[in-house]
Amino acid sequence: MEFKDYVRIVLSHWVGVVLLAVVGVLAAAGYNATQPKVYQASATGLVSVGNSKNASTSSINDSLARNLVTSYVSIAKSSNVADRVSRFPDFAGSGLPDSSGALAGDISVDQPVDTVLLTINARASSPERAVLLADLWVKALADEVGDIAGTPEPSTLSSEEVKQIKGPHIVTLSQATGGSLVLPRTNLNLLIGLLLGLILGFGYAMIRHQFDRRLRSSEEVEKRFGHPVIGMIASSSQMRAEDGRALTLAVAGPAGASSASTAEGFRKLRTNLAYMDVDDPPRVIVVTSPKQSDGKSTVAANLAAAIAIGGQPVTLIDGDLRRPTVADSLAMVDGAGLTDVLVGRVKAAEVIQDHPDIPGLQVMASGAIPPNPSELLGSKTMQSLIRELSKDAMVIIDAPPLLPVTDAAVLTRSADGAIVVVSYGGTLDTELSAALGNISAVHGRTLGIVFNRMRRTATSGFYGGDYYRYEYKPDAGRRKNKARRPKEQPATKA
Repeated sequence: MEFKDYVRIVLSHWVGVVLLAVVGVLAAAGYNATQPKVYQASATGLVSVGNSKNASTSSINDSLARNLVTSYVSIAKSSNVADRVSRFPDFAGSGLPDSSGALAGDISVDQPVDTVLLTINARASSPERAVLLADLWVKALADEVGDIAGTPEPSTLSSEEVKQIKGPHIVTLSQATGGSLVLPRTNLNLLIGLLLGLILGFGYAMIRHQFDRRLRSSEEVEKRFGHPVIGMIASSSQMRAEDGRALTLAVAGPAGASSASTAEGFRKLRTNLAYMDVDDPPRVIVVTSPKQSDGKSTVAANLAAAIAIGGQPVTLIDGDLRRPTVADSLAMVDGAGLTDVLVGRVKAAEVIQDHPDIPGLQVMASGAIPPNPSELLGSKTMQSLIRELSKDAMVIIDAPPLLPVTDAAVLTRSADGAIVVVSYGGTLDTELSAALGNISAVHGRTLGIVFNRMRRTATSGFYGGDYYRYEYKPDAGRRKNKARRPKEQPATKA
């Protein structure tokens, strides 16, 4: 997979990724809250072997001090120094550990390269204790070195007396001050928690992608099923009919940011159908879906309206004889209809209704619900009716879903092909596979697949509602000029 595929997968499951990242940060914050606070203070000692005004003697002393300082690092970590620390008067009641091993474990010694310095780093549960331990440790180390070298212990002498010591000894160069918090490393832990959360989130997204069978990619559909995706319809409030109210057609409704991309999707679908076979474009099209609630009836109505607005007459037939919705959604008379024509009660011209707002769009309702829908839709009378109607106009048939019943598959034998509507992020690959298999089983033709209820950010094919609606605002006092969308050229009649 390419980088953009990983990005798409993460964006598809961004909620889980964000939640796991938040969990990682919260876990790190909880870890920080439960860990004891540790403070560190540092004091520095200088290794000296005595003062001399002679240059050569001073050089020798400096070389000797450099040789001695490395060995003093080991002495500084010894238990003898720890025992000396515990015997200082200031140690009593300080709250520091009584054990020599515990004290030594709180100490680290640094010896900067090419220097005669020793830095004692002491850690404790409070800044004050860390400062005290660092200072006492330097003093104890100086006494231990003096005892080993046979020189006086500096802690028992005044500062002037310390300067007069002849022989190796350690002088306190700087006392510890402050005491900074070193553990827990709150910021680092929070960053690690965030990174681990993001890594877990990425893994979650990849696992979900592997096991998620919902269709979200047109490229994946075309590659797996061998049929083109000929339409991508953006989700819009106008694509849902409220109870008791007629459906507002997206291609003919009021312009708005939420409907512009939806209407453009139907226009692209109309154009794709027109160029599907230039010499013999399909004139009888069945619109169906794998299961209920995929929006096939709404797609059929808007597609028929888009074709009529383009200048080509079209007849929309409600071929769903089990749960008809076309007449109600378009506010048409739901009386006699298709079933009455098929049983010979009336003629087709008597039940076809003109849409009041869209010239060129005619609608045939379903009529009474029969006990044998499949037999009626597969009858020779139905085939004759479709041939007769297709002479003067394109025929769009809203058919039942493919998986529950066989009606739509039966209709495809009398049509030039079928459009299968799937819900973006809702239809499973197994459902589409079974639906396409039902069409192939009766030797029907699948014209293409339409993704319905697409998110606006799911494809770059949508320009957004403001592409054709913008204003040019010149200087104050001039009249506003509004750019209008150029009038669309009518589709070529077959």
